[in-house]
Amino acid sequence: MMRHGNKIAAAVRKPDREIAIQEQYYVPLTKRYKFLGLPVMRGSVTLLEMMVIGMKCLMYSAELALTENDVKPKKWEMTLSVIIGLGMGILFFVVVPAYCFSVLKGFVSSTILLNIIEGFIRLGIFLCFLGTTLLMEDMRRVFMYHGAEHKTVFAWENGQELTVDNIRKFSTRHPRCGTSFVLVVMITAILIFSLLGRPDFVHRVFYKLLLLPVIAGISYEIIRFTGRKRDLKWVQILSWPGLLLQKITTKEPTDDQIETAIAAMKKVI
Repeated sequence: MMRHGNKIAAAVRKPDREIAIQEQYYVPLTKRYKFLGLPVMRGSVTLLEMMVIGMKCLMYSAELALTENDVKPKKWEMTLSVIIGLGMGILFFVVVPAYCFSVLKGFVSSTILLNIIEGFIRLGIFLCFLGTTLLMEDMRRVFMYHGAEHKTVFAWENGQELTVDNIRKFSTRHPRCGTSFVLVVMITAILIFSLLGRPDFVHRVFYKLLLLPVIAGISYEIIRFTGRKRDLKWVQILSWPGLLLQKITTKEPTDDQIETAIAAMKKVI
């Protein structure tokens, strides 16, 4: 999937090896309503929009991957799977760390240290989750397509003609990637939650859910800044952990995967 300006394109390699492309013109909420485009606020709005757009593109690709003998999933089944996924995310990345915080606060006197420990627990859960995805062949292919997207974006940003040979030489790791964004969110959360003191378990979960849009917004601004200033040495140092994490979520793509990324990119530029 590629997005540039108000254009979005999803290119999918069908079982017959043809490339199908879904195009749409979409004006972001941050452009339609000026107050939603304010710094920090625009981050959480953009994140929500991209989640919805990403899910629609995934469902489109899943439909094209079906053969005549496959049973097409019903709309309610897809909706239920999204709800379960969000619920699992809240459980593992909000509830479980908050419970660990509540258990450990009787043993750790420093609030900052306690939040750092909780942050490492959250990061550990995230890394374990990513590690398990590498065991799935389908997910490894997704990560290869992810790498193809990044390479193609890099080539376009550097003014290169969009050919497989030109794109092949670029890195699969991009500073504005969602993987880097997740890591920035986790680090930002440690700093923000340190200001909450040492509330009980229920209040901590409530505060975390309430502050998620704020943390997402701040993290979005950081990613935007590092993306614009990535030539600066100190910015490269700050971006390094996120780029390192992309060693898991991006893999070297095949030529036909790069061709698919090119097809999507050409529709939006």
